[in-house]
Amino acid sequence: MNQKAHDATKHHGFGRKTLIDGWSRPVGFLLRIVLAAALASLAPAVVQAKNAVASPALQKEFDGFIEKFRAALKANDSAAVAAMTRLPFMNDNAIRDAAQFGAKTYRTSFTAKNRACIQRGKAVYDRDDYKNDSYFVFCGELIFVFTKTPTGFLFTDISAND
Repeated sequence: MNQKAHDATKHHGFGRKTLIDGWSRPVGFLLRIVLAAALASLAPAVVQAKNAVASPALQKEFDGFIEKFRAALKANDSAAVAAMTRLPFMNDNAIRDAAQFGAKTYRTSFTAKNRACIQRGKAVYDRDDYKNDSYFVFCGELIFVFTKTPTGFLFTDISAND
């Protein structure tokens, strides 16, 4: 190989020395950057999983609320349950007061079976991306949702347990 050909191959990276593991320095450096980026993208998921624990003060507040809510269910008192519900219920203007809640929601969703389930069921805490603190009680095909509001905890939703 003449000197001009040798200089051209060095200039374009041909003939670059490889490391013991067979990789060149730039490729090894790029692999490290990709690995660091992948680990950094996983960090928020790990942090979020750790945030799914209610503070003792929040837990105490919810415990007081759910005790009253369960007492109202035990007494089968739809008006008391409505008083602890965010109205209009689930943003439905057809359920904007206690009478409508009792007729349209309580009668169909708070069967004896569901009332018993809520009374003995374990509430599961979660905090959503909007920093709303909620507790969920799973009863068969339904999920009963209780959310922290500026006025305290309220019954806010019934969702399908899918």
